[in-house]
Amino acid sequence: MFDPAQLLEKAKNSKRHLSLLNWGLARMIPFNKPHGIKIVSIGDKSVKTLFPYKRSNFNHIKGLHACGLATVSEFTTGIVLLSTLDAKQYRIIMQKMEMNYHYQGKMDSFAEFSVTDEWLENEVIQPLKTQESIVVNCEVKTHDSDGNHLTTGNIYWQIKAWNKVKTKA
Repeated sequence: MFDPAQLLEKAKNSKRHLSLLNWGLARMIPFNKPHGIKIVSIGDKSVKTLFPYKRSNFNHIKGLHACGLATVSEFTTGIVLLSTLDAKQYRIIMQKMEMNYHYQGKMDSFAEFSVTDEWLENEVIQPLKTQESIVVNCEVKTHDSDGNHLTTGNIYWQIKAWNKVKTKA
């Protein structure tokens, strides 16, 4: 059976497993498939993703579409949270997003996000010991291939222990 957590772990050190992970994610998240969003690299607490400059991602002036850039920001932060927190223990749902657009994307773009052990402990683990759910802000930056800063996204994720969830999955 397909185990995303195990594949995420293997993808950190294997191009083959990274390809399998990207293939699986394109099928698990069908909305993202036409956009060609791919994980370029994944570490213990970090992810770098590609949002390709291609026709299906263009806006009306052949720049990268604002909604596509927002989607890659959500995807990137979500993958980091899913790979650092135990998905069997915590439910993660996006609460809201705020996007700031700085520069028009006219080539491939890359979103990067990472967390630290200290951040996880202070912002997630400790607060969940006294609160039923928490909301964390994950700031993600996207740059184009030339290094131009395209966007800054603030993606707010609600995190809750599965044993506190009242609705069925």
